[in-house]
Amino acid sequence: MKRRDFFKTSFVASSVLLGSSSLASTTSQPNNSRSISSVAFPEKRPLITYSNRPPLLETPRDAFTRAITPNDEFFVRWHTPRIPTHLDIDTYRINVHGFVNNPLSLSLKNLKTNYEQVEITAVLQCGGNSRSAFNPTTTGIQWGSGAMGCATWKGVRLKDILKSAGMKDGAAWIGLNGDDKPVMNKMPSFIRELELHEVKDDVIIAYEMNGEDLPYLNGYPVRLIIPGYYADSWVKMLSNITVLKEYKELFFMDSAYRIPDNECECEEPDNRFEKTKPITTMNIKSLIGYPTPKSKITLDSNVMIKGIAFDSGHGIKEVLISFDDGKTWENSELEKELSAHAFRVFKFAFRPKNRGKLNIMAKAINTIGVEQPFASDIKWNHGGYKFNGIDSVAITVE
Repeated sequence: MKRRDFFKTSFVASSVLLGSSSLASTTSQPNNSRSISSVAFPEKRPLITYSNRPPLLETPRDAFTRAITPNDEFFVRWHTPRIPTHLDIDTYRINVHGFVNNPLSLSLKNLKTNYEQVEITAVLQCGGNSRSAFNPTTTGIQWGSGAMGCATWKGVRLKDILKSAGMKDGAAWIGLNGDDKPVMNKMPSFIRELELHEVKDDVIIAYEMNGEDLPYLNGYPVRLIIPGYYADSWVKMLSNITVLKEYKELFFMDSAYRIPDNECECEEPDNRFEKTKPITTMNIKSLIGYPTPKSKITLDSNVMIKGIAFDSGHGIKEVLISFDDGKTWENSELEKELSAHAFRVFKFAFRPKNRGKLNIMAKAINTIGVEQPFASDIKWNHGGYKFNGIDSVAITVE
């Protein structure tokens, strides 16, 4: 299928449920019971589908037993239904302008031939991943646990491009915009801003994902990669880079993707915390990929628990497993670390000795001692952001 004909195969849109609030708030395990769709989007296998305009696709739990998420299983999150249905790569440009001495208009060929090529393996996760764990229901897509994935990204450093543009003295902010554009003129454009100190050596403009061109739905032809940050800053179909002397107020910086600016990053539905801050670095998190609640487990059989863990880049030190609701914990075995920003696979072998229900929990601890909290200990926030409760899977031993 040609990329320009991408959405000619689209099907009838499904609705996205948004929530309301009541007085008391609690958190629990996310809703991971949704079924995989019978329909596949181009370049994707059937995934959990929330909407097709805009495309909102979640990766199922059983994909999270590997350090690398295959491109056709990688989750998809767009903000508006107005996605380009035609893209001519020969004329596609990334414009670099603003507070610079040498404005640039870069083609994909320019990126591949004029700059040093770099690779990094890193997790991409929606800030609202696992949002369905919050009660009362918050606004936004009620994701289960699969609005995330890990890939090896190849491209060029944003730093190198900014250097070639020659930033003027006093440059302090970088505005980034792509083709996730509003349907109506009154809607805000999806623009993110980074402070100059956030543009580190591992922040790249990527054109490859796991050794292939970026899938169309994951931002073809190029997207911004910011290891350790939530996905709202990973701008898709990047087309515009503006160097700024001062911060510019924007909807997706000043209103959306914000959490309470207090120690717990929390509030109550009827008592919203006034001061907020943007979500940036990811919390530590783990997820059990196998077994799933649908797995058939027999008495005294050899079972290998497998899953993944990650954080904002400190690295995972250990993942612990519990069979008694967190009263006691046992160490799992960690596979090789691909990078401090990548999924770290864990595995734990056991033989179930009793028939009936068995609850398996996984808890990650990073290299600086931060560990996952119990789901019930996470406090509510109005956007349903940054949930990272200890994962729990209930299986039946036959």
